Amino acid sequence: MNGTNSGGHNYKRRNFKQGPRKNERIRAREVRLLDPEGKQIGILLLNKALKIAKEYGLDLVEVSATARPPVCRILDYGKYMYMLSKREKSNKSKSPASKIKEIKLRLNIDHHDYITKLRHAEEFLYHGNKVKITLTFRGRENEHRDLGQEVVNKAIHDLAHIGTIDSPPRLAGRNLTVAITPLAENKRHLLHNKSNEKESAKEQSS
Repeated sequence: MNGTNSGGHNYKRRNFKQGPRKNERIRAREVRLLDPEGKQIGILLLNKALKIAKEYGLDLVEVSATARPPVCRILDYGKYMYMLSKREKSNKSKSPASKIKEIKLRLNIDHHDYITKLRHAEEFLYHGNKVKITLTFRGRENEHRDLGQEVVNKAIHDLAHIGTIDSPPRLAGRNLTVAITPLAENKRHLLHNKSNEKESAKEQSS
C-alpha cells in the first residue's frame, strides 16, 4: 500500500515542498475565505471564492488545509512562496541564542486570559524570540476543531504586526500548532504592551 486510492490520488503522503494547494487544485467544496489583507470574507463555495480571487487578479491559496472548511486566502502565489522560502533560509541562519517560547491556548479561553497570553506572546516576539502557539482539544472539543482554528487564526492576526507564521497551522493528534517568527527588529512594535514599549524607549534614550 502506498496510500493511493482507486482514483489515483495520494492522500496519505503529500509533498509539502511543492507548496500549498492553489486555485483549481483545491479539493474542498467550500472554503473559509480571507481577502489579500487577511480579513475574513466568510464561508463560500469554491467556485465563488475562485471568482473573487480572479477579480483581484490573484490566486486562491489554501493556507490551512486542516481547518473545516479549509482556510483559503487571496494571494500572489509566487510572491507567497518566495517569502516562505526566504523566511525558511533566514530561520536557518538565525543565531542559536534565539529561543522558542510556547503559548498554550484553550478552545473556550475567556477574553481576559486570551489578552494576557497575547501580551506574553507579543513581548517574546518583541525581544526576538520565536513563539509556538499550541491549542489542545480535549474530549468533545475534538468535535469543534473549526472553532479551535478560529482561535489560532485570531492569535495569528493579532500578532501580525510583530511576527509572521513559518507555515500554516498544523494539526497533530489533539494539538493544533503554529510557529511565529519575529519581524526584523526595526519593524517590531508593541500594540498590546504599550507601556513596555515606552519604558524600553526611555532606557534606549538614557
